[in-house]
Amino acid sequence: QVQLVESGGGLVQAGGSLRLSCTASRSSSRSISSIDAMAWYRQAPGKQRELVASMTSGGTTSYADSVKGRFTISRDNAKNTVSLQMNSLKPEDTAVYYCNANGVKSSVGFYIGSSSSTYWGQGTQVTVSS
Repeated sequence: QVQLVESGGGLVQAGGSLRLSCTASRSSSRSISSIDAMAWYRQAPGKQRELVASMTSGGTTSYADSVKGRFTISRDNAKNTVSLQMNSLKPEDTAVYYCNANGVKSSVGFYIGSSSSTYWGQGTQVTVSS
């Protein structure tokens, strides 16, 4: 019922920058009025998926210790988008990055699914070469 589409991954040298973007939408031209929280996760080969950064609709952010000071999450609530600016990239940042949304409300203000329903994008590969 809710689709998340990511873009912006790629190959970059260590020390470089990338910007990921994600847009949430619904099928059948139905609209989204708000999203409680949007986040970026990543999963490296052989490792568990981990939270990278999150941001509530009110602007509260949270970051993994490993990316603090290097990554910045931002949202455009009107466009239902979330972005992740990644600077000073390191080889250990190499992973598939996934967009996540929780608490998605329809145009009439009801949660799609429930307040705890979570939605995922298809993932975008980020590779940092040394």
